[in-house]
Amino acid sequence: MTDIKKIAIEALEDLKGKDIVAMDVSELSDVMDTLIICTGTSNRQVKSLANNVVEEGKQAGVRPIGVEGLEQGEWVLVDYGDLVVHVMLADVRSFYDLEKLWSMTPASREE
Repeated sequence: MTDIKKIAIEALEDLKGKDIVAMDVSELSDVMDTLIICTGTSNRQVKSLANNVVEEGKQAGVRPIGVEGLEQGEWVLVDYGDLVVHVMLADVRSFYDLEKLWSMTPASREE
């Protein structure tokens, strides 16, 4: 079986992605198991990092369900279903702080 998580991380490392974080969010989400977040230093690098993830995945026989944000290059999301890759500019990553958001335990609902 193809390990898209390993492929994605190596594709980000190959192009010098910064602060790569892989989070297991399976306990927090019904739609994905792993979230990978990476910082690019410019719009061009963000686009290149995301494209490299897609290309390396394709070479391994895995195609994304979707890719969003390539036009602007501030925040690109590559969706593989169980795995979602976010490549962001530093200020965008800091503003949205996905690591903190996805590390929070959901509040229980009282019925």
